Amino acid sequence: MSSSMYEMVGSVKLIEETQTFASGFAKREFVITTEDKYPQDVKFEATKEKIEQVDRLKEGDHVKVSFNIRGNEYKGRYYVNLQAWKIENAGGQVSPSLDAATSESNSAGGGNLDDLEESPF
Repeated sequence: MSSSMYEMVGSVKLIEETQTFASGFAKREFVITTEDKYPQDVKFEATKEKIEQVDRLKEGDHVKVSFNIRGNEYKGRYYVNLQAWKIENAGGQVSPSLDAATSESNSAGGGNLDDLEESPF
């Protein structure tokens, strides 16, 4: 089964400090508010070298987050994490057709494939 990749657009509501654990594992969480009819605040986490992308964010930034969904079980309870692997500026005043054209050419560059190969899931 191939793992799907998801995208969400919204504005950055909150950026947490980086957390580093005894194992050396580090993560930084951030929240974006979606632009749906009923906006939702959705929390993502960035780990390892992806934290640098969160370091560049400011609250209020309009972003597109590419992420994987990770589920795990701990002591009989089930958890879901949205793991961000790419955060792009979604631009405010860009016309939709222009925006589609730029993201199209980016994905043709193969950069996304490298990102996916790095991803351990």
